[in-house]
Amino acid sequence: MNVAVVLYTSDLRLHDHPPLRAAMSSCDRVVPLFVRDRAIEAAGFTAPNRSAFLADCLAALDAGLRERGGRLVVRSGEVVDRVCAVVREADADEVHMAAGVSAYAHAREERLRAALEAEGRRLYVHDAVITAVAPGAVRPAGGDHFAVFTPYLRRWTELPPRPSAPAPRTLRVPDDIDSEALPERTAVTGTSPGLARGGEREARRLLSGWLNDGIARYEDTHDDLAGDATSRLSPHLHFGTISPVEAVQRSRAVGGPGAEAFVRQLCWRDFHHQVLAARPAAAAEDYRARRDHWRTGADAEEEIQAWKEGRTGYPVVDAAMRQLAHEGWMHNRGRLLAASFLAKTLYVDWRAGARHFLDLLVDGDLANNQLNWQWVAGTGTDTRPNRVLNPVRQGLRYDPDGTYVHRWVPELADLPAPRVHEPWRLPAPERARFDYPDPLVELADALGRFRKGRGIE
Repeated sequence: MNVAVVLYTSDLRLHDHPPLRAAMSSCDRVVPLFVRDRAIEAAGFTAPNRSAFLADCLAALDAGLRERGGRLVVRSGEVVDRVCAVVREADADEVHMAAGVSAYAHAREERLRAALEAEGRRLYVHDAVITAVAPGAVRPAGGDHFAVFTPYLRRWTELPPRPSAPAPRTLRVPDDIDSEALPERTAVTGTSPGLARGGEREARRLLSGWLNDGIARYEDTHDDLAGDATSRLSPHLHFGTISPVEAVQRSRAVGGPGAEAFVRQLCWRDFHHQVLAARPAAAAEDYRARRDHWRTGADAEEEIQAWKEGRTGYPVVDAAMRQLAHEGWMHNRGRLLAASFLAKTLYVDWRAGARHFLDLLVDGDLANNQLNWQWVAGTGTDTRPNRVLNPVRQGLRYDPDGTYVHRWVPELADLPAPRVHEPWRLPAPERARFDYPDPLVELADALGRFRKGRGIE
């Protein structure tokens, strides 16, 4: 009897899972293993919302494995030590895992490879598991990655994704490998009240519903803040409960402008992953230094806190921040508005905003979060780094009847559009009826310093 270990990381599913398929093809028995990585916890990346969602995902994965005759093995500690311990207990010949893109993921793979090879065992790292296209599969002539999205999109579209595969029908797990108890969602404190459920079954339900009744309208409605016309799949893509390869293939099978627009967003995700894979320092450092001198000090800290609490005095920004606090998720247009307000209007370092997003977002992915923040701040891959989003103009454009603001800023629920987007313009007696703060800054003054040579949208 030969045995393989499948190390799960950000790929918590059974459908279209190349490491699991490869392990089952080469070995009689498989140990599906998840290690609760103490290094990730120590680095502060196990925020409550993601910990609760992870508990759902692991429970669903274990249930799916048990339906097929298997089970999930859970261990806690340093990843390499725990994997090697399970390999010895199972007398496994090989370990299979999905390729990561962060500096930590690369270092983890190399440490694990060296440790296994020292014991005469092999590590197989599989591409296009966490992304639709592997980061290194699409490169410009003479470069290691694309720094501009549009040429990347052309090449990415030309490259057909690998075939997807169904979930296995059965698998055999050695009986004598012990497991810790699965983490429980109810044991996690400090989660957002409206946090969504996790797990592969929920992911597949969302994807099927999206393809049947949603994606066709996506091209026309994806920026509608109140319409909630997006797929809500980003947490599942982050935890890998849905395959990005399968999402691309099934979307293309539907076809039409909505599907094309949605696939483009999946391509954006791959684009950011290939940037981070090539430039791992961009997780914390400016991808393109602009020599900005961000505001610091007590005033800036007070404004950051008001921004976090959704008390900036700009209703559409506050609505977005309150949605984030309540759901652990935010509409993509809201993310752009909130980020632009902090980095471009308040002129605060993008890293402060990115850290807060990672503290709350259930889909808090390092590549997408950090590089989207840099795109907004003008230090990333945006070909128009001086772009500034005017929160009033954006509110009028993407929440014209004020429904999104009314939903998340109930203090202003009785104030009709378009006045709800500029409550400071009301006469003083009328303003006094609303328990809502004055703007943190005068918009004309804040945007004025960017106006020369910059586009105000």
